[in-house]
Amino acid sequence: MAIENSQATSEQPQKIHLPKTSQSDQLKRIRHTTSHVMAMAVQKLFPKAQVTIGPWIENGFYYDFDSPEPFTEQDLKAIKKEMVKILKRKLPVIREEVSREEAQRRIETLGEPYKLEILADLTEPITIYHLGDQWWDLCAGPHVETTGDINPKAIELESVAGAYWRGDETKAQLQRIYGTAWETPEQLAEYKRRKEEALRRDHRRLGKELGLFIFSDQVGPGLPLWTPKGTILRTTLEDFLKREQVRRGYQPVVTPHLGRVNLFKTSGHWQKYREDLFPMMGESEDEGFVLKAMNCPFHVQIYKSSLRSYRELPIRLAEFGTVYRYEQSGELGGLTRVRGFTQDDAHLFVTPEQLDDEFLKVVDLIQSVLKKLKLDQSFKARLSFRDPNSDKYIGSDQAWEKAENAIRRAVETLGMNYFEGIGEAAFYGPKLDFIVQDALEREWQLGTVQVDYNLPERFDLEYVAEDGTRQRPVMIHRAPFGSLERLIGILIEEYTGDFPLWLAPVMVRLLPVSDEFLPFVESVAEKWRSLDIRAEADHSHDRLGKMIRNAEKAKVPVMAVVGAKEVESNSLSIRTRALGELGTLTVAETQSRLQFALANFADF
Repeated sequence: MAIENSQATSEQPQKIHLPKTSQSDQLKRIRHTTSHVMAMAVQKLFPKAQVTIGPWIENGFYYDFDSPEPFTEQDLKAIKKEMVKILKRKLPVIREEVSREEAQRRIETLGEPYKLEILADLTEPITIYHLGDQWWDLCAGPHVETTGDINPKAIELESVAGAYWRGDETKAQLQRIYGTAWETPEQLAEYKRRKEEALRRDHRRLGKELGLFIFSDQVGPGLPLWTPKGTILRTTLEDFLKREQVRRGYQPVVTPHLGRVNLFKTSGHWQKYREDLFPMMGESEDEGFVLKAMNCPFHVQIYKSSLRSYRELPIRLAEFGTVYRYEQSGELGGLTRVRGFTQDDAHLFVTPEQLDDEFLKVVDLIQSVLKKLKLDQSFKARLSFRDPNSDKYIGSDQAWEKAENAIRRAVETLGMNYFEGIGEAAFYGPKLDFIVQDALEREWQLGTVQVDYNLPERFDLEYVAEDGTRQRPVMIHRAPFGSLERLIGILIEEYTGDFPLWLAPVMVRLLPVSDEFLPFVESVAEKWRSLDIRAEADHSHDRLGKMIRNAEKAKVPVMAVVGAKEVESNSLSIRTRALGELGTLTVAETQSRLQFALANFADF
C-alpha cells in the first residue's frame, strides 16, 4: 500500500472507532429496537404489510415483510421520516410475558399468520415487546428502555432485497429492508465512509475492470472463470508457494476431482458434511461417487500405497487441489465464497517425536508467506479447539488432548499472541488459524495448520519404527493460503488492484510514441519475457497521453516511454505508479532494477 506523506496525513479526517457488535451490548439493543421502530413505521404507512422476523446483524438490522406492493427508494425515505417521529416521541419499550394461548389470541386478532408460525416454534416463557401502547411483536430482546435512547441522526435505511420466508425457496417471497444503527452520528459517518471505501475496493468490481475473472450464468453461480491476466495472478501465487515448499522438503502430488462415497465414509466427511457435498453420482452409496470437498483422504491413500519406514518420515505431500462445496446461493459472494475453489493443501505424515518440530516449521512457512504478501502486520492466531460438550467431533479424548497440547506448545514456544476459539476445531482435530485483518479492518481466516490423530486411526495408517514394530503416524494438515480464490479476493481489495510488481499480471508496459518505434519496444518486451519479466508493448496506436492513462487505469506498475531519443541511446523513459517520473534509464539498467525488485519482492 502507498504511504501517505506527512503533509497529507494531517489533512485526513479523524478516524472514528466502530465498536464491534460482539463487544457492545448497547449496540445490540439499539439495533434490535430500531428494527422494531422500522416495522412499526412500515405498518403505519403500509397497513397491509405483514411483519415476519427482524433481527440485529453485524452492521445493523433488517426486517422481512409480506407486502402486496414492492417498496421503493422513495418509500424508504418516507419510512425513515416516520421512524424519526417515533424516536422523538420517546415511547417506552415494555417487556411482557404472556401465555401461549394469550399470544395466539392476540396474533389472530391482528391477522398475522407469520407470527403464528413463529409462535409455534417458541419455548416458554413467551415474551412480547411493546413500543408504547401502539405496536408490539414477539421477541426475546434485548432492547433499550425508550425509543428516545436512539439518536435519530445515527440511523439509516440502506436497501430493499428479496427474501424467502425462512430461507425456503418453496415458500412466500418477502421483502427485506436493511438498515444500520449506531450510538452516535460520528459512528454512522465512519460506517458510511468505510462502506464507500469497501465499494472502491470491491474485488468483484475491480476484478471485472482489470480483466481478472468473470462469472457466467450458463456455467453457474459460485464458479469463477479465470481470464489470462487472472490466471497469471493465480499461477504467480502458486509458483511462489511451490518454490517455497520444494525448498522445505515437500513433494508434489495430483489427485482426482471425485472419489468413491466409501472413501469419505471412512474419513467421516460423508457423515459429518453430507449436506455440503454435491449430489452423489451412481445408483447406490456402495458404488457411488461424489465431487471431492477435501483433499486429505486422497493424500492418505498415497501414503498408504506402500509400507513406510520411520526413515522416510516426515513425508510432506502437497497439492493445489480444487474442491467443491455445495454452498447455498444466498451465501455466495464473489471470490470469497464460491462452490469450486483451490486449496494449497499439504498433509504431513510424521512420527510422534517429530510432531512439535514439524508443526513449528509449518508455522514458519505460513508467517513467511504472510510477510511476502504484506499481510503480516495485523494477524491474530486462533487456537481452534473442540467444544467438549458437542457431538460433532470424532476420536478419543486422549487423542484430542495430545493434539491440542501440541498446538499450545508451539505458540508458546514462538511467543505468539493467541486466543482460544472453543468449538472452532475441525471435526477430526484442533487447528491453529491465522486471522488476517484487511485494510477495512475486516477479519478473514487464511492460513491454517491442524494436528490430526484421528484420520490415521480411521485409515489404519502405519510405519515401521526403528525397533521393527508397526506404529501409527500423526498427520498435520496445512494450507498457508487457505482458499486461493478467497486469498485473491482479499489481495485485490487490500491492494485496491494495485498489485506489487512481482504479483502484477503485467509488470511493464512499453509505450511507443509512434508506430515506427514498435519494433524496438517489441524486441525489448520479448527479451524481458524470456527473463520472466511480464512485459507487453502497447499496440493501440493512441496518443501518448491516452496510452499513459490506459496503463494507469490498468494499474500497470511500470511504464516505459520510447521515442527517437530513447531508441538512439538504447534507453527508456521510465514512469511508475508508485513514484511517478523517474527519468531516462538504459534498457540494461531498467532490466537490472526489475530483476532485483522481483528477486526481493520489492518495488521498482
